[in-house]
Amino acid sequence: MSKKILVICSSYRKGGNSETLADSFIQGARSAGNVVEKVRLADGQIAFCRGCLCCQGEGVTSCVIDDYANVVSAKMHDADVIVFATPVYYYGMSGNLKTMLDRANPLYGGDYKFTDIYLLATAADDGESAVRGTLTGIECWAECFERCSVKGYVFAGGVEKKGDIGGRRELQDAFTLGKAIS
Repeated sequence: MSKKILVICSSYRKGGNSETLADSFIQGARSAGNVVEKVRLADGQIAFCRGCLCCQGEGVTSCVIDDYANVVSAKMHDADVIVFATPVYYYGMSGNLKTMLDRANPLYGGDYKFTDIYLLATAADDGESAVRGTLTGIECWAECFERCSVKGYVFAGGVEKKGDIGGRRELQDAFTLGKAIS
């Protein structure tokens, strides 16, 4: 049975290294018969969470801040699988991905569908420790949702300039990870 997969690209650099990694994952997931949608956080305005917790009211399904985060959260809600693609800055996920995760708070405690989370990350630093903070952040977010967990990740280090990821084995790793989802 095919899965509905949402890939969230958080880089502002269109066609950058993390988005290229995501595109490879998408090709693999589609080749396995899955339905995949890619969203770019840079395609809309996302304000910071105000911490008002209005989103936790009974029957509330979206944030009181009416912006692109509500669109993305609704897509997250309906996906079987969520894939986060991010460049790593200062050993953590991009700020706009962190903001999106904060703004996805209306999903908490709700009837969300997703159970599997994947991470695709790129960084200029090529040490495996470069992704540790990002992976921990995604794992901690996933732990807040009792039916979900991080199932895998691909990290491509040593890629700084746009296009540096070209020809790297991590592109095949991402394809293979996507293709394994069924």
